[in-house]
Amino acid sequence: MFSPTPGLSSKGAATMARYVDEGHRVRVLTCTGGERGDILNPLMDKPGVVENMVAIRRREMAHAAEILGIEHTWLGYHDSGLPQGDPPPALPEGCFALADEDEVVEKVVREIRDYQPHVIITYDENGGYPHPDHIMVHKVSIRAWAQAADPQYAPELGEPWAAAKLYYSHGFVRPKFQALADQMERRDPQVEDPQTKKALELLEFFRRMPDVYPRVTTRVPVAQWLPRRYAALRAHATQIDPDGPFFAVDVDTEAEVWPTEEYELAQSRVPVSAPDEGLESELFYGIPDSWDGIAQARCGVEASPRPHTYPEEQK
Repeated sequence: MFSPTPGLSSKGAATMARYVDEGHRVRVLTCTGGERGDILNPLMDKPGVVENMVAIRRREMAHAAEILGIEHTWLGYHDSGLPQGDPPPALPEGCFALADEDEVVEKVVREIRDYQPHVIITYDENGGYPHPDHIMVHKVSIRAWAQAADPQYAPELGEPWAAAKLYYSHGFVRPKFQALADQMERRDPQVEDPQTKKALELLEFFRRMPDVYPRVTTRVPVAQWLPRRYAALRAHATQIDPDGPFFAVDVDTEAEVWPTEEYELAQSRVPVSAPDEGLESELFYGIPDSWDGIAQARCGVEASPRPHTYPEEQK
């Protein structure tokens, strides 16, 4: 799984925890150290934190990885930050979003060929939201997915490897926040509980963003792993406010109302026919146990890209 910054490595965390528990190896490749991230937790807004942000975020990432049971690798680039203003300021020199794309792809190809994943999870062309590092992750991961499988590309980086499937993670689908807010409001119709207010505020925020749910192809059931997801999120203490709107709905309610994490199958090297209900419930759906990415790369297996553009009215 690709992550632009340490805190976002917990996106899809329940899915990762599930697959670890089922015996799969899971690795997160974090592209930057999150050096320019704001302190979003008031409890961490204290002397010494900003000055030691890189070291602190590394410790947070190590703690989150331990909670989830995943492997983790740093790609080593510097956070670009999220430009604010109209027009936005220039990106800082030396940041990830301005890095040489060919150089980044080469590093990512080395990681893919070394790790040999069956499934790759990354960001869509909008980056989830248009942060320059998220968009850079999309660009380089799509290229690396193809070039890691090309025997002619940089053979010094290792044996070619054809991953079977590539997904976009869609953690912020509007119907989820609608369902959670509706449930909170049913229990608290007068909206007297601060947690209900937070859930409604979060819904309003996502109503202003493109609704990616029509693009979802895969819903992975993760109810019993939701506590691990939230524990991993809390491990990123500088970035996560435990009293913020993302924690407005308790885990039991979420497990009852929306017990899945959502993905979009963007490219596949295996034939994929939709299950009876029309959505996959498993990232490894359709991948044979005998999948050999080296052999598939050497025989030139083709990838089938799926349409992945936002509907015109959602741009």
